[in-house]
Amino acid sequence: MQEVIKIEGGKKLNGRIRVSGSKNATVALIPAAVLACGPVTIVGVPGIADVDSLSKILQILSVRVIEKDDHLIIDPSEMRNVDLDDDVVTKLRASYYFMGALLGKYGYVRMKMPGGCYLGPRPIDLHIKGFEALGAKVDYDRGCYTIKAAHLRGTKIFLDIASVGATINIMMAAVYAEGRTVIENAAREPEIIDVATMLNKMGARIRGAGTNVITIDGVDYLGGCFHEIIPDRIETGTFVIMAAAAAEEMTVENVIPKHIESLTMKLQEMGADLDIGIDSITVRRSRRLMRAVDITTKPYPGFATDLQQPLTTLLTQAGGTSLVTDTIYKERFKHCMELQRMGADIEIRNGSAMINGPTRLYGDKVTATDLRCGASLVIAGLIADGVTEIHDIYHIDRGYDRIDEKLKAVGARIRREFTD
Repeated sequence: MQEVIKIEGGKKLNGRIRVSGSKNATVALIPAAVLACGPVTIVGVPGIADVDSLSKILQILSVRVIEKDDHLIIDPSEMRNVDLDDDVVTKLRASYYFMGALLGKYGYVRMKMPGGCYLGPRPIDLHIKGFEALGAKVDYDRGCYTIKAAHLRGTKIFLDIASVGATINIMMAAVYAEGRTVIENAAREPEIIDVATMLNKMGARIRGAGTNVITIDGVDYLGGCFHEIIPDRIETGTFVIMAAAAAEEMTVENVIPKHIESLTMKLQEMGADLDIGIDSITVRRSRRLMRAVDITTKPYPGFATDLQQPLTTLLTQAGGTSLVTDTIYKERFKHCMELQRMGADIEIRNGSAMINGPTRLYGDKVTATDLRCGASLVIAGLIADGVTEIHDIYHIDRGYDRIDEKLKAVGARIRREFTD
């Protein structure tokens, strides 16, 4: 028996939908909290499977975890730095943030190779090079990394690629290092700013987060703090795309519009009717056929790779030929094969997809091969004729907080069922 999501297409969405706290920030903030010597309260934690996996890792480390509504209280007062060789480590990519956090706090970490969605090669070489530059020795044996340093010393680190994960991991490893660490060609994503903000509340001395040069002056002590997570920009973008595809009128609340400017500008280029407020975006049904556009994913503030899959579904309904090119993950096109099952006219190339539209989509049995593929199939199900049955929905639950409940509240006919 497995759980599936079934969607009856063709029902117009109306109403208001609230965005949860950022998944990509949360999965870094939780490991960052163990750098403190006292309790850290994180507010706005989304109800997603990745949070459950990270909480299990905290419990392995003897960190006390209290969950209350969307609050997570993390108390590392009696923490023990044990080997992280449990299978839960392989359930998500973000478990690698414990590398930087434990190395920074204890000078030693041993853990299994992280897991997560397969989107093509996603090496952690940049993380390793950063740790080594700080003075750590790294060994890999039988699927486990052992990283240790008698003493971490600040240094200048240039990232060959502006990697979010490497930027955050090096930043966490450097907060207790002696002297100054400078990360050049750092990633600029909002989630990095959020992690740096929380670390600074704890007593770290980090400057430049959100720019391509981050400076960290090492400290001797980090205390507890209270921190509220930023809204999830990828969930925001997903719901805005859903509204453009399937809503009569829908308002997406608890958003920071600037975080998805690259998306909203493309949607307006397509002809979508958007009303962008201070902390909300209202989408009204376009009376005209939307136009095809070309998309090329780039690091923030460019078009997010996590939004190309949901937008691809919308592009099947636009008039003309659209070209989607992913420069971040060139193999991130498995969703196109699932959309083809539903009637989409898509030609998959090396690192890109050509979408011809508009095409009528039909409900079918499809598989969420990864998290954002799952989001693209939910959008397809909302606009398809008939019933769409999505399998492997654990991918969706890894990153979207109660997506079926939120959509049901604005008029979608969506349900979960168990099937053979």
